[in-house]
Amino acid sequence: MWTGPRWETFLRGVVRRALARDEVQPWWMPRRVLTVVSADVDATAGVGAIWIVWRPKSPRMREHIAFLEWHGERWRFVGAGASSPGDDPVNVDVLDVRDCAGVLSLTRSSDLPRSITTASWIGCVKVRLGRDVGHVLIGDRRIDASEQRRLIAVWMSPRSSRGGRPVIAALGRDGAELSRIGPHDTLDTDTWARLREEL
Repeated sequence: MWTGPRWETFLRGVVRRALARDEVQPWWMPRRVLTVVSADVDATAGVGAIWIVWRPKSPRMREHIAFLEWHGERWRFVGAGASSPGDDPVNVDVLDVRDCAGVLSLTRSSDLPRSITTASWIGCVKVRLGRDVGHVLIGDRRIDASEQRRLIAVWMSPRSSRGGRPVIAALGRDGAELSRIGPHDTLDTDTWARLREEL
């Protein structure tokens, strides 16, 4: 992966397309080289996260999560994390949520210099959805289910609640709730119900 101004320009382009609800994969970037799996932008909070796979289907494949924040009247790269491909489930009945990463907000440097204890936290999760899910609610934000059934969701929270996440609910195409997972839960309500039936 490249770094520096080219990387930040690339990420800003993805954020612009996500805000315009366009295809987030750049037309000029072959998917065999770099695939933008999903991008989420919370314009109200001024934060975004982009899920990228570098060299998919290659032994050198790496997943990257990049964070951006609206700061100083433009989108700025805040940080990123990389990992080898995980053992993510292929088939999901309704909802699968995996914590993935987080980073301190840029506002700490201007609002509270040298303070990392009170700075806001930008967090995200990877979400996989079953075929019957029409959209998900991340707190009170609605995100439509993509055709590939994988998405990333981002939020900003106080540093004190770094370990928590918003309530995530999967809704059917008719708007009925199919499952939900709370801020500190490890399994969603649909999975818990199926486990209880099997006991």
